Amino acid sequence: MIPIAKSPQDYQAFKISPRDTNKLAIVFDTATANISLTICVEIFDVGGKTPPNRHQMAVEMFFILCGEGRATCDGKTVAIQSGDSVLVPPTGTHMIENTGSTRLYALCIMVPNEDFAELIRSGTPVELDEEDLAVLRRLPVSVLC
Repeated sequence: MIPIAKSPQDYQAFKISPRDTNKLAIVFDTATANISLTICVEIFDVGGKTPPNRHQMAVEMFFILCGEGRATCDGKTVAIQSGDSVLVPPTGTHMIENTGSTRLYALCIMVPNEDFAELIRSGTPVELDEEDLAVLRRLPVSVLC
């Protein structure tokens, strides 16, 4: 089997709802990986957050690439910053919030997919801007992380 390789310019990004303060850039999903998972980069504007949500069967992991914020699961809140990881168990009601002065970037992995990729793709397509691409390519940027 030949591995699948993608670059940030290949990622498709969406806002699930037009009012959302975060966007999700799909890296791999069931359509490209032929396995029940979703891997995306979630990008939060300053002050942005996800609504509280939960998954019945899926485990979701966030690895903070850049920025700082708060992660809440089942009423417990922890501060998060670049290099931190958060693991959310199935049925855990959770949310991520950007509390920093720059965008917050989190690699998000969800297994099994539980229709997450389909939910993302049903949203509004958006573009990744130069700041997003610089962070994803790890190019020298002003103090973002």
